[in-house]
Amino acid sequence: MRRNAAEIALSLGVLALGIGVALVTAGLPSEGGYAGIGPNFIPAVVAGGILLVGAWLAFEAFTGGWRNAPPDDPAARGEHAFNGAAFGWISAGLFIHMALIGWAGFVVAGVALFACVARGLGSARPVRDLAIGLALSIAIFAFFVKLLNVNLPAGWLRPLLGSAGI
Repeated sequence: MRRNAAEIALSLGVLALGIGVALVTAGLPSEGGYAGIGPNFIPAVVAGGILLVGAWLAFEAFTGGWRNAPPDDPAARGEHAFNGAAFGWISAGLFIHMALIGWAGFVVAGVALFACVARGLGSARPVRDLAIGLALSIAIFAFFVKLLNVNLPAGWLRPLLGSAGI
């Protein structure tokens, strides 16, 4: 019988996570309000699901290893190998977005995110990407601010966006 230490460790880690979620959930109030269920109901369902998955993984890990596991080689799975440049561009876009959204505003942060993700996915036309990102970011900003009444930071574009945003 084959036993893989990584499979066992991951299985036990998922079980430990489920136990932790269950312990935290036990400390939540259970009094039901108008709906009859308390704030601990959904966390309890999640804890139960994590425990079920962890038990299933542990059973398989201890009884011969995970069944039908895909091979570790991406080519054998019919997938592309890890692309570090794409990962870097997309990660940089997320970090830039987080850094800019409060200071420069939603639209500027969205344009930067779109351009970085497009570059990470292989685009070689940055001017086009910036223009599309600007159009999409303004449309999304207007949709949230005007139609959904959700305040988003206008930032540097406050003079152009008028009273929209915060």
